[in-house]
Amino acid sequence: RITAEGIVKRFDGPDVLREVSLDVAPGEMLALLGPSGCGKTTLLRSIAGLERVDAGTIEIDGRVVTAPGRHVAPQDRRIGMVFQDWALFPHLTVGDNVGYGLSRAERRSGRVDEALSLVGLDGLAGRMPSTLSGGQQQRVALARALAPRPTALLLDEPFSNLDTSLRVQIRGEVHRLLAELGITTVFVTHDQEEAFVLGDRVAVMHGGVIEQHDTPATIYELPSTRWVAEFVGEANLLRGDAHGDHATTAIGPVHLA
Repeated sequence: RITAEGIVKRFDGPDVLREVSLDVAPGEMLALLGPSGCGKTTLLRSIAGLERVDAGTIEIDGRVVTAPGRHVAPQDRRIGMVFQDWALFPHLTVGDNVGYGLSRAERRSGRVDEALSLVGLDGLAGRMPSTLSGGQQQRVALARALAPRPTALLLDEPFSNLDTSLRVQIRGEVHRLLAELGITTVFVTHDQEEAFVLGDRVAVMHGGVIEQHDTPATIYELPSTRWVAEFVGEANLLRGDAHGDHATTAIGPVHLA
């Protein structure tokens, strides 16, 4: 379980995150959806420990990793992360990339081959990243994140560097794999279709706050703000006067939830 309470993060200027709170259930896939500059990657990096927050607390699996006066280093949080550009070491083989964060004993135990097998790259440990396709490189990055057997996985727009057809294929494969493994996952995306297809729940961010945090169906059918309604789909907006459980509009009464 990942829990964040009252997260504030500022750089030079206004707050990038403004009192953000979030709860991700064990085994859940949560999409952080929003336009560029809304703070979603900063929130992800704060959970990973790559950013020190200015206020708030973060717990991972019941353990406080971020709090006033406390900052657990990223490598001690038992979290795997896949970066937008995959961040593979070009001078290391696929196997060495996957085993980079493992101890010598873990590398000898077959953990690297196990991780490569999970992502369908058996037998490619000796290859160099430059000889692989974009989809294969993305899966190497995923295998590297899974190899230490993390309690949670964070992905920062992991499919954005792939062409359209390959992106659909790879994200489907990754979704099936993570669902089978039951790993708590948070991924950042600005693609609404991707968020709604992959996310068990979606947190829609705007201007450093979470506007709505719910299932894809609820967000689409019952957006909580005008901004969410316009962001997640085409919206027809009517002025109306609310009275109890309905609103009077130019096209007649509209039921209010």
